[in-house]
Order: sequence, then structure tokens, then C-alpha cells
Amino acid sequence: MSQAQIFVPGVGQYENIGDIILRRQLIEWLRPLGRLHVYVGPSPDGYATALGVGDDDVVYRSFGTWYRAGLRSAARGDGSYVFKPGEIQLTLIGMKEHLSMLPMAGLMRARGGRVARIGAGSRNFAPLPRLLITPSVMLSQLTAWRDVKTVEYLRRGELMPDLAFAEGPEDFDHSGERDTIVVSMRVDRPLPTAEWISGIRSFADANGLRIVVATQVLPDSPRSLWLADRLGAELQDWDGTDHEGQELALRETYRRTALAISDRMHVLIAAYTEGAVPIALLVDRSDKIDRHFQAAGIHGVSVATDGMDAAAIGERLGDVLARRAEMMAALTTAKSDLESVRGRLAQLLTGHRASPVPAGVR
Repeated sequence: MSQAQIFVPGVGQYENIGDIILRRQLIEWLRPLGRLHVYVGPSPDGYATALGVGDDDVVYRSFGTWYRAGLRSAARGDGSYVFKPGEIQLTLIGMKEHLSMLPMAGLMRARGGRVARIGAGSRNFAPLPRLLITPSVMLSQLTAWRDVKTVEYLRRGELMPDLAFAEGPEDFDHSGERDTIVVSMRVDRPLPTAEWISGIRSFADANGLRIVVATQVLPDSPRSLWLADRLGAELQDWDGTDHEGQELALRETYRRTALAISDRMHVLIAAYTEGAVPIALLVDRSDKIDRHFQAAGIHGVSVATDGMDAAAIGERLGDVLARRAEMMAALTTAKSDLESVRGRLAQLLTGHRASPVPAGVR
């Protein structure tokens, strides 16, 4: 029997290390199950390296070449397709994968191949885009979304933690020094207030903690510079090159971090998986971080700070930091839940001939 050929997009926001983290995790899950065909697009070399593609993988920068190879594999009956994880923007542009992949995925299903969708979540929740994405969802034999709102919206599939929760060590060195507060905020949100700044600075001083402002997403660099100046903090910036080196440097900082403060979901998850306690100290009222952490069994991460003074912000930081043991236990459970999804994905992609395509999808 010929080796299974697994086609998976590895494209993402090339300036966003969070996109690398969850795509790399899926690639690691898939690698033992067949030969990988990974589309990385016009990504910089550092992105592909950090993604973890190996010498045995077939890497494509041309979408057309990758797609034609997928169609040939589908026609032979040895091809499977796994949709990329991460955020789906349910707009016509955002849904191009889910519409353009219908012929390849449909042919794979018709010829006995497998189709799966692991670790994605919707950003928009309007009725029309739901109708447009439904045929793509129906093709997937295993569908697991990373937040409950998406499960309820698309009415198919199950709930799973975000793939990035699988990163980091299995056990933490609780005796290690955690002397740091990490701050990392989005550039496309309002500036934090003076009370927000004062609350963090006062909490750090009262608890003998240094503050490091970190850049995990390149466009956030100007906001990092501003925050480091206002907080009197160290700056761990990024110039957009050497993605792997920047992630390793960030994780080294996260391993010394007591409390991670951010409105970037994957900053919080990456720090959390290195043993830091996460808190989304929001300057808006987005529910994105809370609903994704809740899917991993972790509650009360987000705090809407509008109207809060410095003392109240400091009090909330202390309350969250006191929950360290509870949060670390929840992370262990989230990792176990992810292993269960990984096992079912492996069973799907290496099992017997797949079930027929649902009526009306071909």
C-alpha cells in the first residue's frame, strides 16, 4: 500500500509567531501519519524554519503547484486534506480556503481519502457566511473547533482547546525563579490609560517583580516601545527576522514570568504553557480570549479595565496570580484533551476506507 499523502496549508500571518505555534503543532501531529505536503506561500525563510517543516516534507511556495499535486493524489486515492487551524474570517476573502478547497477535498473523499478540520475558530458570526462554509464543513470527517461560540454557530463539530495549549513542558519547575511580569499589547487597540499603567507598575514594585515588554507580533512593536517607556520596563522587541530565535528568546523570558499581561491570545497561551499565569487586561470588551481559554477549561482570564483605577487593577492582578495552582492543573487537563483529539485524528488518517461523502456535497 502506498504511503498516505497529507496536504495541509501552513500559511498564516508571517509576522505573527502565534500563527507559527499552532500550525507547527498540527504539523507535528500529522508527520507520523504520512508524507506531508505543506503550502507555505511567499513566506520568509525564518517562518518556514520555525514552522518545523522537515527534509521529508514537500514544501510548496506556489499555490497552483501544491493544488495540482493534491488533485493528482486525490485521483490516485492516496490523498488526505487537513484544513489549517486558527481564526477564520467569514468574509469572501477570508473563506477562500474553504471554497477553493472544495474540489480537491471532495475528490479526496470520493476516492476514499480523509478530510479533517482541527483547531479553527470563527471571527464573524453572520448567517450568510455560515451557509457558504457549510459544504466545506460537511466534507470533514473530524471537525473540532477551538471555542464554543463557533461550535454553536456552525452547528457541526466538537469543542477542543486551541492547539497552542499543547506546547511547552509537561511539568513545570515550581522551584524556578519567577521574577518577571510580561506585558504585550496589540497595536490596533486604544492606548492603555494612565491608571492601567500605574496599576501594573505599582503591583510590580510591591511584589519585587521586573517588567518586560515583549513583541510577539511584529506590527505591535510601536506599542511595545510606547509601553516600555511608560512602564519604565525592559524591552524585548523584534525586527521580524529569525522567527525561531525570537520564539526561543520569548519562551526563555516566559519561563521566568510570574504573570503575563496581554490582549494577544497566543502571547497569553505561549506564556501560560511555560508556567506563567495569564491575564487579559483588556482596554476593550472583546470576548475572544475568554471563550478560547474557556474551551480549555480555564475561566476568568479577561478583565475589562474601563473605569477601573490603579488600585483595582492591582487587586485583580493579585487575585489572578493567587490562582496559579488552579490554572496549572487546568493546563494539564487541556493537554490531555488535546491528546485525545490527536489520537482520533491519527485513527481517521490511518484507518480503513472512509465513509461515503454526505449527500449533496459532491
